[in-house]
Amino acid sequence: MDIEKTIWIIGLENALKHSGKTNLKFVIKGFLSEYQDYKKKVGEIKPLIEGIVAQINKLSIDQQKKKLNALSPIELRKDSQIEEKRELPPLENIEKDKQVTLRLAPYPSGPLHIGNARMVILNDTYKKRYNGKLFLVYDDTIGSETKIIIPEAYDLIKENLDWLGVKIDKVFYKSDRISNFYNYCKKLLEMHEAYVCTCDADLWRTKYGRKRQKIGKPCPHRNQSIEQNLEHWEKMLDGTYLEKQAVVRLKTGMELKNPALRDHVIMRIAEREHPRVGTKFRVWPLLEFSWGIDDHLLGITHILRGKDLIKEDIIESHIWKLFNWPKIQFIHYGLIAFQKMKLSKTYSRQQIESGVYIGWNDPRTWSLNSLAKRGILPESLREAILDLGMSLADIQYSPDILYSFNKKIIDKPSSRYFFVDDPIELVIKEVPDAKIVAKPLIQPDFPDRGTRKIEVQKENGNINLLISKRDLSKLKEGMLIRLKDLFNIEILNIKFPIQAKYHSKEMEIARNKKFKILHWVPTKKNVPISIILDDGQTAEGFGEPFCENIKIGEILQFERFGFVKIDKITPQIHGFFTHR
Repeated sequence: MDIEKTIWIIGLENALKHSGKTNLKFVIKGFLSEYQDYKKKVGEIKPLIEGIVAQINKLSIDQQKKKLNALSPIELRKDSQIEEKRELPPLENIEKDKQVTLRLAPYPSGPLHIGNARMVILNDTYKKRYNGKLFLVYDDTIGSETKIIIPEAYDLIKENLDWLGVKIDKVFYKSDRISNFYNYCKKLLEMHEAYVCTCDADLWRTKYGRKRQKIGKPCPHRNQSIEQNLEHWEKMLDGTYLEKQAVVRLKTGMELKNPALRDHVIMRIAEREHPRVGTKFRVWPLLEFSWGIDDHLLGITHILRGKDLIKEDIIESHIWKLFNWPKIQFIHYGLIAFQKMKLSKTYSRQQIESGVYIGWNDPRTWSLNSLAKRGILPESLREAILDLGMSLADIQYSPDILYSFNKKIIDKPSSRYFFVDDPIELVIKEVPDAKIVAKPLIQPDFPDRGTRKIEVQKENGNINLLISKRDLSKLKEGMLIRLKDLFNIEILNIKFPIQAKYHSKEMEIARNKKFKILHWVPTKKNVPISIILDDGQTAEGFGEPFCENIKIGEILQFERFGFVKIDKITPQIHGFFTHR
């Protein structure tokens, strides 16, 4: 294989594993592993590698895939992870006489967002593969003062799962299971495997659980008698101790290297009212403890989670060992850093409450509600997530990857229309015909679907059209332009209104001389349209007359603007931008 081709293949494979962006250092390292003779003369080859890396990073993901397959077809790349469809690895430790049972554990602080989708889709895929069961367990224990439960989130999450096509076998609420956690907490106290600590939290961290200490120093409460611990426990329950005055700690060990694991808190006091159970409980379990108990009681066989939750694994395993319960299989996957997205339900809720966001449908929330509003199809999201597989490698994820999957599905059925945002007037002189009818195709790839008809007429001897203001920077006096599916013009001046004169009708002239093409709509017979963009801004403009046929829920393409899903048609057409 020649040197340049090798660099291209290494760079393209790396780019496709990292959201379309390759890394110069990785490509150099990969090249040197193939051509070790260059290790002492990297300077000679580095400019070539830099140039190819720059070219790769300018390509779209689809272009990168085509380029890679041209250089090295998929069937020849035995070690390549770039495949058209990835199969998830099989689950380990499946017992023949025990049904695979998995669970989803959303915290109801808002609807599911794109970051939660991976957990949902992976669990659902394994459930279907093994004909197993999938439980929805609302992890609705009292959280922090800023991370609050939103009552409507319970239903929003169910709607999100329905949209994804996920069928739940049974629904549970942690807030209905608090008595279980009380019972097992008391058992741990009686086993002398837990204790009630009344130390100030900051004091405990700095004096006993300090990061710099190789071994943490036990606090005075660690060696309290069982009777003392049970007495303090009752005071936590009856209201003698107030919030932050006492916690229950599990004796995970003060010798652990990770300070966050040293005698981990498993129960704490929270006086806030709960939207489902009110003030019935004042002592609440922490996540790791509640799952240590419930994963066993619910019969979960496999737990899928990100590798950032290893701490939870350790706490759960410790609890199972103490109660002599069988260990459940953990399956981990790498983390995804979502580019250009702020994935925080708490932040989104605050923006909604302050009026910055229009609601959970706002594209900036990246909630599944917002994806549905925009015209991202559930099957596209599922394919994009499954394409990531179960790799432990961390991924920089660009939304362009999701858009690529979605475009493959929506492109063919989507009708095309002319739309001009931020419109300015174009006056065309010397047009020979009093009336002209443009007949653009409804879908250029499928001519048999027919055409739309856009009629323009002279007014005071001229034809007046609207074009987008953003096209103004492309225009110069004397420039020849093709008005899409209409005729060719010569720009006379670019002052407002823009002046032009008729040049010719034939498309062949524009094609041969490579005229720039402008989209347009009539100044009078048009349809007002507003579109919420992916950054929350609104594009206002006008569509061609044929837009009167648009229906609610339709996903269409405004040529040169992008795909849009229609949300309303009265009092005017309103939609959400999907992607380009």
